[in-house]
Amino acid sequence: MRKTWVLLLLILIVACAQPTPETPPGPTTEERIASIKDSILPVVIFDGEPVDTNSLEDLMAQYRVPGVSIAIIRDGEIEWARGFGKADVEDERPVTPDTLFQAASISKPVAATAALRMVEEGLLDLDEDVNQKLTSWQVPANEHTAKKPVTLRGLLTHSAGMTVHGFPGYAEGVEAPDAVGVLEGEGNTDPIRVDMEPGTEWRYSGGGYTVMQQLLVDVAGKPFPEIVREKVLEPAGMSLSTYQQPFPEARFPEAASAYGPDGSRIEGKWHTYPEMAAAGLWTTPSDLARFAMAIQRSRAGQPGALLSQDMARQMLEPSLNNHGLGPAIEGDGSRFGHGGSNAGFRCSFTASIDGGWGMAVMTNGARGGQLARLVMMTVAKSYGWDAPQPRVVKVADIGEEALSRIAGDYEVPGIGVLKFEPENDRLFADVPRQGRLEFLPTSETEIVQRDDGRVFNFVMEDGKVTGFTTPGIIGKKVN
Repeated sequence: MRKTWVLLLLILIVACAQPTPETPPGPTTEERIASIKDSILPVVIFDGEPVDTNSLEDLMAQYRVPGVSIAIIRDGEIEWARGFGKADVEDERPVTPDTLFQAASISKPVAATAALRMVEEGLLDLDEDVNQKLTSWQVPANEHTAKKPVTLRGLLTHSAGMTVHGFPGYAEGVEAPDAVGVLEGEGNTDPIRVDMEPGTEWRYSGGGYTVMQQLLVDVAGKPFPEIVREKVLEPAGMSLSTYQQPFPEARFPEAASAYGPDGSRIEGKWHTYPEMAAAGLWTTPSDLARFAMAIQRSRAGQPGALLSQDMARQMLEPSLNNHGLGPAIEGDGSRFGHGGSNAGFRCSFTASIDGGWGMAVMTNGARGGQLARLVMMTVAKSYGWDAPQPRVVKVADIGEEALSRIAGDYEVPGIGVLKFEPENDRLFADVPRQGRLEFLPTSETEIVQRDDGRVFNFVMEDGKVTGFTTPGIIGKKVN
């Protein structure tokens, strides 16, 4: 019996002496960055075709994008930020994490946050007729506003019935109007008006955000850049960001220059946007990450956050077309974000509502939107985040008759006419600012754009195609 206990004791001692298996360490930050930039995933994986990855450098050359800047949020902190390529090719200035880019439409959720802070201060009301507070300009009354007034909530959610999708900006040497001039159509866009009953439909409207811009100026009695600096940029720690338009000459060395689809630098280096709330923010991915983290902290109800928890919940509550009070609500409702497209700049950010992660990608190329999306999918896969992943698509052989039903001209407000033409069981279209793109059918009423994975769903009435929908865009068949 004694020998048995001695034997058991020896076995126990030997077992305890064996090293405990350890979980293999994850990649270091530098290893992860190298893996991401060397193996960018495609946006669409077509069933039966091999999956080809590309290096970030090769894709920048393919899309003629000189510079890319990335910032990553992990566990509620910026884990890394890195610049790639050139801020200005001619001057041979490199992109750094502090290089400023035009945020384009990402200006909207940041500006919206300033409006929400003024709501919390009792200066504005989300559901009040904005004409009650507008003093320098008024939304013109018509049969649509007689049914329902334009409200701040409607402006922020793109459901106020306002016109003008977006703005081209003003090149160097071209005189730009002020915001009231934009509202009256004195610049390079139409007057901003209500042409449908407010609250009935979602329609993206940079014009509506320009109304919101003037509302804040009239109520606060200060220039718009100063309002947003005080309400959002400084409290969120966005120390490099500004809404100043034109961009201050003293800060030119900090800014990336804009490049067109052919890779040539835009004359004057960039455009000016008096429509500041809609398109005028200059920022960095790191500052966008700070903004996202400020909203995350607000949503979590942390003391001293930018917004109250209740207001953050309202901001991130999906309305028409899954749009909140400023940001788009993405995926299954677990993320918020926005994209942006100015002359020669493309950018995007997305962040978890809960979970403390997110990312921002900014580029200074007109074809950089696709590149930013590819980078974000690759980052999400690397970290295992619930964010966009490559879509696996099975191409359908729908036949010539079905293709011919889809083919034709489609009028898209704010963009122009898209002409879909069939060719060898595929569809092609010349898309403004992007060139000729290929689309593949997945059913008789759905096609997928090969390069960026955008899905177009076609509307059928009495056996005929009458239009299409794709996120943020509606097209009406005119031929």
